[in-house]
Amino acid sequence: MTLPDFSKSVDPVKLDKLAEVAVKVGLQLQKDQDLVITAPIVSLPLVRLITKHAYKAGAGIVSTFYSDEETTLARFEHGSDESFDRAASWLYEGMAKAYENGAARLAVAGDNPMLLSAQDPAKVARANKANSIAYKPALEHIANFDINWNICSYPNPSWAKLVFPDLPIEEAVRKLADAIFAASRVDRQDPVGAWAAHNGELRKRSAWLNGERFAALHFTGPGTDLTVGLADGHEWHGGASTAKNGVTCNPNIPTEEVFTTPHALKVEGTVSSTKPLSHQGTLIDDIQVRFEGGRIVEAKASKGEQVLLKVLDTDEGARRLGEVALVPHSSPISASGILFYNTLFDENASCHIALGQCYSKCFLDGASLTPDQIKAQGGNSSLIHIDWMIGSDKVDIDGIRPDGTRAPVMRKGEWA
Repeated sequence: MTLPDFSKSVDPVKLDKLAEVAVKVGLQLQKDQDLVITAPIVSLPLVRLITKHAYKAGAGIVSTFYSDEETTLARFEHGSDESFDRAASWLYEGMAKAYENGAARLAVAGDNPMLLSAQDPAKVARANKANSIAYKPALEHIANFDINWNICSYPNPSWAKLVFPDLPIEEAVRKLADAIFAASRVDRQDPVGAWAAHNGELRKRSAWLNGERFAALHFTGPGTDLTVGLADGHEWHGGASTAKNGVTCNPNIPTEEVFTTPHALKVEGTVSSTKPLSHQGTLIDDIQVRFEGGRIVEAKASKGEQVLLKVLDTDEGARRLGEVALVPHSSPISASGILFYNTLFDENASCHIALGQCYSKCFLDGASLTPDQIKAQGGNSSLIHIDWMIGSDKVDIDGIRPDGTRAPVMRKGEWA
């Protein structure tokens, strides 16, 4: 079967700039460094350009692993029941080995967010859990920031049609591509320079928060009264960061957030999502949860609730937080008015929290801390790391100092 080609709807000059930014800003790929890419097969035009720029930057070997919507659906429609408790562990073990040997990691996002919405939620949850277990050896190198890594996006037609359902498919792809290019700052004359300036602004926000040394953040808004204790010795980051291998990279293209590690045992209260969460082919909407002692004890959602509950049962750490991130409501992605149904973009339109694994880099001297030390300071451990959005122009945030005094951090979704 010949797949329809919508690549003519994508500006080739800006696509090439995105590939260049992914390599030079996102990864800061080093001479002779290998690169592992994962991508939807429809993003082949972008992957080819990334590969070109990687080799021009002196890459060692570039290896790409493609996914395809039709073959994914074929498994759910025809695969044996037993297969949903298995994953390609050999593949992830190989990736982990590549990262141990110094390879960089790049993921092209853009899968259809609703791909598995009509499939059995129990099978989806079982496959997700098996995949999370198999992926852990590779994920640990990413979550611990051992290597330079990056995520960028390509306008998959099925994703574009979800974002712009009333437009003809060619126009929807063109409009989503333009939105990706704008959010990724490649619609500028000098995208690399634009990223340097943006990283500087995010560093200023991180520096202010690190100077305040808040013990907790208090979120209030419709359906939300949540106190997020911060891990002992936590450190805020935003924009470009230096991995343990010494390479300074921008893991997310785009990014508007500053983020740190919550204390896994010190989260209390209720919180409601402000945007839908697209999780591995399922849309989860109107999430409402209640925390006690850092753990989610009640959870519900208007859509995708069964998948959410299965996710929360992945392991002990799945009901606790591994990240809290602050994003102004006026961020360019929020200001676009587009709901992307893609966490990479939607999380950069809104303050958010993440269930599961924490980032060890979000601790003072995090590179030298052992897993036991990170746990003792409040860092969470889990097979999952799933961001979901809790910010809006109706949410206020106060910083709570160790002595109990407060300082405004955000008012109506903007920096105070």
